[in-house]
Amino acid sequence: MPQNNQLFQAPPYAVERAIKRIGANLRVARKRRKLSIAQVAEKIGAGVRVISDAERGKPSTAISVYMALLWVYDLLGDVSDVASPLKDSEGLRLAALREARGSRSLKADMDNDF
Repeated sequence: MPQNNQLFQAPPYAVERAIKRIGANLRVARKRRKLSIAQVAEKIGAGVRVISDAERGKPSTAISVYMALLWVYDLLGDVSDVASPLKDSEGLRLAALREARGSRSLKADMDNDF
């Protein structure tokens, strides 16, 4: 994975904070379960460093690592609503606007010649 990616080196502040928060939460989950980093790494088939990087919120850590850790801690179900199209209020608003515009142009194209 190229380390010269600007997103990995200097992600937007909100992104960096979210990743660090997730990492910290994963660390708490592991410790509450009294699991070592080595045990968790073995369970997901990754190296100890990868788990440590995820818990520190390293931006270049693959999302698959985060998802696998959530799976190990039985927290994966909580992720199912992330970016849900049904909860995307901005996307729903834009889709409704496009739909409304489309129905207006359809009416304009219709004529009364029957």
